[in-house]
Amino acid sequence: MKKYTYTEKKDTRSGFGDGLLEAGKRNPDVVALCADLVASLKMQDFINAFPERFVQVGIAEANMIGIAAGMTIGGKIPFTGTFANFSTGRVYDQIRQSVAYSDKNVKICASHAGLTLGEDGATHQILEDIGLMKMLPGMTVINTCDYNQTKAATIAIAEYEGPVYLRFGRPVLPVFTDADQKFEIGKAWMVNEGADVSIFATGHLVWEAIQAGEKLAEEGIDVEIINIHTIKPLDAEAVLKSVAKTGCVVTAEEHNRLGGLGDSIAQLLSTTNPTPQEYVAVDDSFGESGTPAQLMTKYGLDAEHIIAAVKKVIARKKA
Repeated sequence: MKKYTYTEKKDTRSGFGDGLLEAGKRNPDVVALCADLVASLKMQDFINAFPERFVQVGIAEANMIGIAAGMTIGGKIPFTGTFANFSTGRVYDQIRQSVAYSDKNVKICASHAGLTLGEDGATHQILEDIGLMKMLPGMTVINTCDYNQTKAATIAIAEYEGPVYLRFGRPVLPVFTDADQKFEIGKAWMVNEGADVSIFATGHLVWEAIQAGEKLAEEGIDVEIINIHTIKPLDAEAVLKSVAKTGCVVTAEEHNRLGGLGDSIAQLLSTTNPTPQEYVAVDDSFGESGTPAQLMTKYGLDAEHIIAAVKKVIARKKA
């Protein structure tokens, strides 16, 4: 098992804020809009640098999406910022009609996704957003794993033509990917090559998969871990190549098991190479208030649950 170390922990939303600033420096057409959550979305540095390229919409998320769509007509590249729940569920009609259907170059940037929003509870912990967004024709869906990858992804989507949903979070996590990485939309990242099982992880679950892989290696289980940061378009080639070698799959995500990464992998495999698969995801329920660590454990999203899923799917493969 390849060893991953880190010297600091940072939140992925800070990666977005720093990436937005860099994207703004590179391209004068990059603009930002926020729905009264500048501090939470880490957008202040962009505002300080480019005050004339920022719009504070207030608590009016539907208006924010409509304004952003309109700005693209003049050649601007708008980045909208609010919590994931408000970025998707609250404004789905506006996204569908004004952004996706109209194929507008809007970057919908969503923080505080999943259970790790923590104490704010179920009303804010959206676990359906990946499913909502990936079903929209033409929508690219990205879910990053650490600060560096989020920063790189934010810069990359500014250079990409078309609507994008970028999902990131609130908790402070290890920074373990390269600071100078090139983020390739639609290209999975091989975290660790292995032969016994394929773990396809996304977002905060990538680090949990690495922790699980280290413990499984001590038991003689050789895991392949692949970071699926782009859920749509899915890197089908990487998935099928890995599964052809290992013969079984675990998917790991901070999302409802219905409609997320696991379902995308299952759909691909069911039509190409039917394979034993286990899900590490929230089992069709809402969340609740608690610390991120407490919730990850209670809802089965930590390294220990990944280990259990790996052992279960390997047993199914051998049966």
